[in-house]
Amino acid sequence: MSDDVTFEPGQLDRASAFYVAGHRGLVGSAIWRKLEREGFANLVGRTSSELDLKDRDAVFEFFKQSKPRYVILAAAKVGGILANNTYPVDFLSDNLRIQVNVLDAARQYGAERLLFLGSSCIYPKFADQPIREDSLLTGHLEPTNDAYAIAKIAGIMQVQAVRRQYGLPWISAMPTNLYGPGDNFSPKGSHVLPALIRRYDEAAKSGQTSVTNWGTGSPMREFLHVDDLADACLHLLENYDGPSQVNVGTGSDVTIKELATIVAAAVGYTGEIMWDTSKPDGTPRKLLDVSKLAEAGWKSSISLEEGIGSTVEWYRANVESIRS
Repeated sequence: MSDDVTFEPGQLDRASAFYVAGHRGLVGSAIWRKLEREGFANLVGRTSSELDLKDRDAVFEFFKQSKPRYVILAAAKVGGILANNTYPVDFLSDNLRIQVNVLDAARQYGAERLLFLGSSCIYPKFADQPIREDSLLTGHLEPTNDAYAIAKIAGIMQVQAVRRQYGLPWISAMPTNLYGPGDNFSPKGSHVLPALIRRYDEAAKSGQTSVTNWGTGSPMREFLHVDDLADACLHLLENYDGPSQVNVGTGSDVTIKELATIVAAAVGYTGEIMWDTSKPDGTPRKLLDVSKLAEAGWKSSISLEEGIGSTVEWYRANVESIRS
């Protein structure tokens, strides 16, 4: 085993090189904004056109040149139920390659602290609610996104393996459903909340009298604003060191029907809300147990109504330039 890096809770060095993989995405851009506000003066980011994280040689050359002291791996191929169910090979293969390349290069070139970001979909479809971290690998996954989930589980395992074999204080965080500025509002590739925002905003503007959503509306989901997640990530890097992944969420959830009502109100849609029950619902409930996060000294501060309101404002201000 290599010499262990001793982790002492406290502020990270604001002058050290800090690489945010995926810094243009929903999560990465929020983390980048948070780090800038916190005074990190040596942030490192590369767009996918500048650095293809699936290219192992290119990733190793990048780490050799930049030698970041801190790393947050927020880069991933992501999508909603339709995208995950239609392209499972892409979600498995692309994410595995991104993770293995970044984690291997970070280890070889001396990254002291690394945070790997996954997703709550790593947990079994019928895990006890709220879902504890030790529910991992105790049951079958939701079939519509099992390929993506397996890739993220592999990332957690690699972080744990690095801790055991090399003694590095790397950690993993598993956020619940995320939303906020920079989200994907594509009709075919987005998650439920941005999809609803776009659908209801367009309906309100065009004067539609009804909007039909997928499923029954009965599944329950927990939503976390990305700015809250970014705050949690830095807090964990400065205060947490352990082999277990840490759930990051609000500790409360709503039905998709309730969510649709909140979104409709936020955009000013007053028509009828309908449901196509022939479409899949996905996992019936995914509420995370955030006890470990609370023990580490963090809790969310942005309410769902507040977060959706500000996200609608961002969407309307950027609708001409966002991903379609």
